[in-house]
Amino acid sequence: MVCRTLFVTGTDTGVGKTLVSAALLHHLAHHHARVIGMKPVAAGLVEHEGQMVSEDVLALRAASTLKVPPEFDNPVALPEPLSPHLAARRAGRVIKVADLLTPTLALQEQADALVVEGAGGWRVPLNDDETLADLARALRAPVLLVVGLRLGCLNHAMLTAEAIRADGLSLAGWVANHIDPDMACADENLATLRARIPAPLWGVVPWSAAPDATRIALDLPERFR
Repeated sequence: MVCRTLFVTGTDTGVGKTLVSAALLHHLAHHHARVIGMKPVAAGLVEHEGQMVSEDVLALRAASTLKVPPEFDNPVALPEPLSPHLAARRAGRVIKVADLLTPTLALQEQADALVVEGAGGWRVPLNDDETLADLARALRAPVLLVVGLRLGCLNHAMLTAEAIRADGLSLAGWVANHIDPDMACADENLATLRARIPAPLWGVVPWSAAPDATRIALDLPERFR
């Protein structure tokens, strides 16, 4: 059976990629036994059970059905919450797409469904020459775009959708996440995005001070179930 793989990106950092990725994992677990969430690069760590780990990675692990070694589901963990290329530089490391591709392909061999969560937005740099988009291109994975509904999201969402298509990848769908409870004209902005993003809307996440991935309703197409 071919592993269903989805690459999750966002219009920016802090738009809810991890929340949506965890929700996807919960939905996929209703259809598959071996479901894994992966964050190839995580920048910004906290102490957890005596180890330094990304909170995003912890959320993905909690939503996965298969436990794997950390060098597979989070091969690069960087202490400081910075762009990956800067966090790596300050940690004395170099990140290369080839080094991220190996564990990702290994997880595809183990999983029925794999959700790969990016860091930041689509063009976030990994090093002087590569971005995380290059990993998605190497995987040839369809992309899910998480749009954080706030002022400026229209431009960010449409530019990101254009960039994904320009890189030769399929924009499988998008999710709208209400991250600003005071956003003016939220419904009108959502209607604009529906009209201008050439991909299906998989779900709308309402504002919540304490969002729960298990309660998020997503409409996954049959080919991703």
